[in-house]
Amino acid sequence: MSQSLPPGPPLTAVSPPTVVEIKTGPNILIRAIWFIFIGWWLSGVVAGIAWLAMITIIGLPLGIYLVNRLPTVISLRPRTSYAYAFTDAYGAVHTSPAGSIDQPPWWVRFIWFIFIGSWASFATMLVAWILILLVITIPLGLALFNRVPFVASLYRY
Repeated sequence: MSQSLPPGPPLTAVSPPTVVEIKTGPNILIRAIWFIFIGWWLSGVVAGIAWLAMITIIGLPLGIYLVNRLPTVISLRPRTSYAYAFTDAYGAVHTSPAGSIDQPPWWVRFIWFIFIGSWASFATMLVAWILILLVITIPLGLALFNRVPFVASLYRY
């Protein structure tokens, strides 16, 4: 038996979308120990490999993959992801994953990467790595590492 909607307006958002942050990963103590013994130096190595892979066209997918995993390498915390929630005309809350955001066309992203993204992503990763070494600015460094895919190729999330 199928269930039908009551008569009324079509399903449209009546409230502005709310952004919900999805956090996962081990607790802070394990992440701190990982950072002290492994994360700070391994992140520099992975960032260097990622950037070198990105400047070769063949290695670009590997480079982007590694950039997306940098927050996990630093502190065992996966990159922050988001979901968007809105309320429809009936009061029901609907969510959509962040991956449903429209991306710029591939050719725009490619041109951006060739002229700006390649060197800007290197500068962003270098500054972010220096910030995580200063300990007090670790949150700012992680935030910059989270933004490297956008800086490199205008990838929106």
